[in-house]
Amino acid sequence: MILPEVRDPRLVTVRRGGLLTDTDHALLALWAAECAEHVLHLFEQQLPEDHRPRDAITATRSWAVGGVGMMQARSAGGHAMGAARELRGPARFAAYAAGQAACVGHVAEHDLGAAAYAIRAVQAAHPHDPRVRRAERDWQRAQVPEHLSALVVEDQARRDDICWSVFAD
Repeated sequence: MILPEVRDPRLVTVRRGGLLTDTDHALLALWAAECAEHVLHLFEQQLPEDHRPRDAITATRSWAVGGVGMMQARSAGGHAMGAARELRGPARFAAYAAGQAACVGHVAEHDLGAAAYAIRAVQAAHPHDPRVRRAERDWQRAQVPEHLSALVVEDQARRDDICWSVFAD
């Protein structure tokens, strides 16, 4: 579970009574897609013929620019998570990252799901190297649009305990 019991209004869209603009919502989705794509190779190395996670990332980007509707992107996310269910290790986490990214259009707070699963993927790929978690987290933070950086870092700190403590220093 990566969603908090109490929602941060800065991460709830304006049309749902929050403060998040459509533009920033789309930017969070694009960031989540970047996080997921950064580790997608860990899935594709194991199952190169299964395109569900890649399709979810494509759907995320398409949703962000108005190319597909939220329900279509969310459905692609569900298919990516379906690809993850029978797997273990890095491939599983990479597919979940793609699935979470595709769900950002539905609930913006899935952005951290994509980021957290991506970090778990690199941790699983390099279990004896404690530096990879922080390196992936720092890479992700460098990809966040500058005006959203403080919000994302605050949200990471707020939800770190429900995101497997992958964002902590």
